[in-house]
Amino acid sequence: MEEDFDIRASRQGNDRDKDFEKALRPSEFDSFSGQEKIIENLRVFVTAAKMRGESLDHVLLHGPPGLGKTTLSQIVANELGVGIKITSGPVLDKPGDLAGILTSLEENDVLFIDEIHRLSPVVEEYLYSAMEDFRIDIMIDKGPGARSVQLSLSPFTLIGATTRSGLLTSPLRARFGINFHLEYYDHEVLERIVLRSARLLDVKCTGEAAREIALRSRGTPRIANALLRRVRDFAMVKGSGVIDPEIARYALEALNIDRYGLDEIDNKILTTIITKFKGGPVGLTTIATALGEDPGTIEEVYEPFLIKEGFLKRTPRGREVTELAYIHLGHDRDLTTGSLFA
Repeated sequence: MEEDFDIRASRQGNDRDKDFEKALRPSEFDSFSGQEKIIENLRVFVTAAKMRGESLDHVLLHGPPGLGKTTLSQIVANELGVGIKITSGPVLDKPGDLAGILTSLEENDVLFIDEIHRLSPVVEEYLYSAMEDFRIDIMIDKGPGARSVQLSLSPFTLIGATTRSGLLTSPLRARFGINFHLEYYDHEVLERIVLRSARLLDVKCTGEAAREIALRSRGTPRIANALLRRVRDFAMVKGSGVIDPEIARYALEALNIDRYGLDEIDNKILTTIITKFKGGPVGLTTIATALGEDPGTIEEVYEPFLIKEGFLKRTPRGREVTELAYIHLGHDRDLTTGSLFA
């Protein structure tokens, strides 16, 4: 029986899944797979900071969701041998919230702010002096009796993570001394991640089955681990408990995820453009209306992967499918597009 599985909703899993995700996170540089250049540079910066006995310079990590930004921040804190406090931009809506967290940090501790581009402008202004001078000026009272109180802070490292680095203000971006962009992972690295996760989950998984899961994980470790847990369920119920290639393919087909990692909506977008609009070009709003989806959702959630994998392209006149989309869906380009004078 088929079931609906949203490949992008893996972050909204139940508490048990979140516990598994915590257990699967590497805790040191040596056990982190992929992003070799970033890891190599971070290792140098962390070692140098420890040798000097100083806090690490502020770090900005940006890239698509699920690539390991939170994990890397925890590894940095672990390698530095200091504490870490984790929060997110939307949570810090008042300067007092930020002041409370900053004053509770010990010397050289790490403060991780996820979705830092969603900080309110007022909180961001307070963050500037905290990052540069390790102090904050808090206003007490209102009206004629208002006065400013300066609070000194222990030296700390701010690690900011964002999926939308273009939305960061220039003054905030300029205050990060270390800036890294995380890339999508290749299939070999994801295969290693799946096999490591399988060992930690105490489930037997063959190399070929791990490859099947890795190929359909959209270059993202979070999705690879989410798929592994779902395939494990199928292996326990429909198989012998061992994840082999047959049960992996069966589970992934039941979850409507094809060999390119495209799910039902991805394929529906491509099919709609080919069958209803002769392959494009067609406007985003028209596609959204035809699918009954929100244009913003298609642009931000579905399009990036389709463009990255070469199924879709943006042109000045609208969206257009590529030759690869025709081959993948088994459509004949000549028959679909037809001729102007036919």
